[in-house]
Amino acid sequence: MTKILRAALIGAGIMGRNHARVYTEMEDVELVAIADADPATVARLAQRFHVRGYTDYRELLEREQLDMVSVVVPTEHHFAVASDTLRAGVATLVEKPIAATVAQGAELTALSHDLGILLTVGHIERFNPAIIALKGQLEHGALGRVYQILSRRIGPFPSRIKDVGVVIDLATHDLDIMHYLTDSIVVKLHAEIGRRLHTAHEDLLSAVLRFESDTIGMLDINWLSPNKVRELSVIGERGMFVANYITQDLTLYENDQAPYGAEWPQAALMGVTEGRMIRFKVNKKEPLRAELDAFAAAVRSNGPAPVRPEDALLALMVAQKLVESGAHGETLHVVDEAGHVWEPVQPRHNRHQPADLMIEQAV
Repeated sequence: MTKILRAALIGAGIMGRNHARVYTEMEDVELVAIADADPATVARLAQRFHVRGYTDYRELLEREQLDMVSVVVPTEHHFAVASDTLRAGVATLVEKPIAATVAQGAELTALSHDLGILLTVGHIERFNPAIIALKGQLEHGALGRVYQILSRRIGPFPSRIKDVGVVIDLATHDLDIMHYLTDSIVVKLHAEIGRRLHTAHEDLLSAVLRFESDTIGMLDINWLSPNKVRELSVIGERGMFVANYITQDLTLYENDQAPYGAEWPQAALMGVTEGRMIRFKVNKKEPLRAELDAFAAAVRSNGPAPVRPEDALLALMVAQKLVESGAHGETLHVVDEAGHVWEPVQPRHNRHQPADLMIEQAV
């Protein structure tokens, strides 16, 4: 008989409530407790989900026997809360970004390795069925060489987000997906940022990235648009994929002069012409449910993190470089003084380096 995992939620805002809902829908997970600083929220959700409620998450950790916990508090509190859950010996999913600063994220990653406690990060777009399907197509060479990735993530200003700007809150999604799809890292970037409505942080980002693979990335991200768009385009030798995060649709616009059977680089000499438009069948699923299913599976099997904290740290590091570039109007080479690519992990062909050395490179 499958063991029922005991889960808890710390932070019951909009996203936290979604975590609570999904946990209660999972057959092999039991939501046993929630914690939030607001007593009214705790009372309401404890009654709704028939769980115990706490206004102090430390009391929750002391009293409850837990297998897993979601940390869905404001970004500025990620480090403190996730540090406590890890030290309590509880497998932890912390919402993205991993922490408010690179140093804090590196310390959390090191703590997880030192304690041997699972830490994963809620980069939910990894679990979007359209992105999963796109990743599979790219791995099978559907586009040949990838030239460019363009991400548009625009929409109205969310008044609930006050502690970070649009780069840390939204661009970390797209940076992680670009790293994930290209299996490559950013080596150079230039960003333009603006602050129009937010009182303390940027709410507009336009950026250009160059990856080690020579792919060009472009980010169009803001909190200023009246309509919500979540779309990713990938252009390559054989055409262009367009993935819609919201509808979970994946469409290929073929380069008619470059059929799948053509050999490159000879076929590239044929040029580019409009070919078929192919919409792929994607089995739609709520990304948060897929994410928490993967988290539970990792807890149950003592397996690897569904999203490694090192990958989340990499996204945060590049996001902070975007903020720096935008603030100073400079193109930044993402390398250290020795000319090595600035990253919290080794390239993907060398994933077995000791964790302490990986963290040392990040701080």
